[in-house]
Amino acid sequence: MIKNKVQELAAHIFNDVVGYRQHIHANPELSFKEFETSLFIKDKLKKWGIEYTDCANTGVVGLIKGNQPSDKIIALRADMDALPIHEANDKPYKSRNHGIMHACGHDVHTSSLLGTAYILNQMRDDFGGTIKLIFQPAEELLPGGASIMIKEGVLENPKPQHIVGQHVMPLIDAGKVGFRSGIYMASTDELYVTVTGKGGHGAQPHQNIDPVLIASHIIIALQQIVSRNADPRIPSVLSFGKVTANGATNIIPNEVKIEGTFRTLDENWRDEAHKRMKKMAEGIAESMGGSCNFDIHRGYPFLINEEKLTANAKAFAEDYLGKENVVDLDIWMAAEDFSFYSQVTDACFYRLGTGNAAKDTQYSVHTPRFDVDEDALKISTGLMAYIALKQLGN
Repeated sequence: MIKNKVQELAAHIFNDVVGYRQHIHANPELSFKEFETSLFIKDKLKKWGIEYTDCANTGVVGLIKGNQPSDKIIALRADMDALPIHEANDKPYKSRNHGIMHACGHDVHTSSLLGTAYILNQMRDDFGGTIKLIFQPAEELLPGGASIMIKEGVLENPKPQHIVGQHVMPLIDAGKVGFRSGIYMASTDELYVTVTGKGGHGAQPHQNIDPVLIASHIIIALQQIVSRNADPRIPSVLSFGKVTANGATNIIPNEVKIEGTFRTLDENWRDEAHKRMKKMAEGIAESMGGSCNFDIHRGYPFLINEEKLTANAKAFAEDYLGKENVVDLDIWMAAEDFSFYSQVTDACFYRLGTGNAAKDTQYSVHTPRFDVDEDALKISTGLMAYIALKQLGN
């Protein structure tokens, strides 16, 4: 029985996968600089006799072909990059690279896909079709490694009909996974706003054009884009996290810089919101005697889980783990560049529970204390392998 064989192989490779994860965690690399991680992946694939090619500089694409006849193709994806965060955990495998940390679980994703590759490679005689392994760089940095890999043909030659990815979730207990069909994660755009006025002495405001005051009006007014222009049925988020004036208690600066993010789940509204934000900010600045440069760095699109594929994957997960260990997910306003894949082929992106209060692994991703319950690796490898095999019809 396929499930039993997958589970046996997952148990066999578990300790190795934990070792892979700890090695990658201790040696994190930033986006587009995953050179050692890439070499580590290639070394394992080469050892197992899995053919691979390079893509997007540090990306690696492996191929496993089943020995039974079939033209079906499925892709499995893991991201590899770390974040510019200084790790606060005191573990034997803590980051050795100062100021760089695997704070989003990409070490788990990569080590898990290596384990999955091992399982599937051992089972070539048990399935038909082709499995494409995508080890992707730079999920954390625009324009996103997924967009570059797609441009370089990662979804061609051979062309997969489906792609599956998983992502850690500390809010879900280790041993469980979560699924959601349809629209799941938001688009994301970076906003860089420069408000220019005329600086001068704070005691003589009548002789200046105060960009701090203008910027304040712009920040407050732009919230109307969400509260009064967006369809209430379409989730939208507009947040500003950085305001730099560089004046002093008695100095009005010449300019103010503002940085923020805009996220939503509808591409048409996304485009409309861009126009409205830019027009409103520029109009406010002009009406107050200044000027505004509103620069939008368009980021990842929204992520959509194809309903049939996701329903299948959820059913396979329930079979593999038991229904009690599979949960339903809500919309998540964070963003992921896996969304690029979901825009061009049938995709399923699910959550791997890594939380455990007793092991202090419930800190959010993108924080210095993030860590995972490594028992999650007992299911991460086998479940993805099982989903792939079942989706290929084996």
